Amino acid sequence: MLTHNPNNERIKRQYLAYLKEAKRHSEATIDAVAKALARFEVDTKFRDFKGFHFEQAIAFKKHLAGQDSETTGEKLSKATLHATLAQLKRFFQWLAGQPGYKSRLRYSDADYFNLSDKDTRVATARRDKSFPTVEQVQHVLARMPQGSDIQRRNRALVAFALLTGARDSAMASMRLKHVDLVAGSVYQDAREVKTKFSKTFTTFFFPVGDEIRQVVTDWMTYLREVKLWGNDDPLFPATDIIIGAARQFEVAGLKRAHWSSAAPIRAIFREAFQAAGLPYFNPHSLRTTLVCLGETLCQTPEQFKAWSQNLGHEGVLTTFYSYGAVGNRRQGEIIQGLRESRRPGRDDVDELAQALARELRKAGTIR
Repeated sequence: MLTHNPNNERIKRQYLAYLKEAKRHSEATIDAVAKALARFEVDTKFRDFKGFHFEQAIAFKKHLAGQDSETTGEKLSKATLHATLAQLKRFFQWLAGQPGYKSRLRYSDADYFNLSDKDTRVATARRDKSFPTVEQVQHVLARMPQGSDIQRRNRALVAFALLTGARDSAMASMRLKHVDLVAGSVYQDAREVKTKFSKTFTTFFFPVGDEIRQVVTDWMTYLREVKLWGNDDPLFPATDIIIGAARQFEVAGLKRAHWSSAAPIRAIFREAFQAAGLPYFNPHSLRTTLVCLGETLCQTPEQFKAWSQNLGHEGVLTTFYSYGAVGNRRQGEIIQGLRESRRPGRDDVDELAQALARELRKAGTIR
């Protein structure tokens, strides 16, 4: 039974290199593409890509729609189907232009990987993101213990995520020197901090309450003055695990090293929120919390631009498109507020008419 096709492996390697070096995609994206290609090859029993026919795409769509998710045990979501098929479509479009494949593949055959319009709308529909309120995070912090070094670290980690909006990968790699308590800022230096797209930017503490800022301040003071750690030591060190006297793994406090991944941070969040009687919210969801807070506090475009930059976004539209959709509850509040607002009186009509006349005069329409 075939487990791979040498010709396919060679061209796949070229395509993945193209995505990484030419298109500058992340490792996570490349892994997703490789997984999609592997799924397709298994379904076609590793037939050579040179023999690709649009009927293979149709058959694979039906096969994929009947697959169960390894995580939930239910049928794969429309979003998963859409993402997988889109990756395969882009691959075969690229393949149709490669030497040795041009005469065998038609560019348009890749279109057979498209989902129906109905399924595409379901897959790409915007849905409300689940995120905690500032008050819920404050409740979690109030319930978190702080008797040991590890408990203090965990509490400061949750507070820091809300105070700065830093991503979990950035927090896992951050050093003490990157935080300036006097200026109330964090310098996310991509040479040392794992930021998205390796961007370097400065984040100033968000106005989420003095008590939250104090949790972070106390933690950093403890590390510097009690533990005597220096600038290059980790802001949130890993847990030190040793083999104890009973020949079993035991927690021995803090290790003067960074976490190798952000997985422990997500585990800390899960435990903290569940212990406080709340559903689990991952670290990234606090960025949505901050965007919603910004929509409430910011009164001018300049203010929201600064808020957006503080999250590491180069453009305000990124903040709006990725995080800033108006939730159903807030949408209802806004519409209700408009419904209850006063009707325009005579003075309002006169003022509007005068303003319109002024604009028409400027345009030379009336004299």
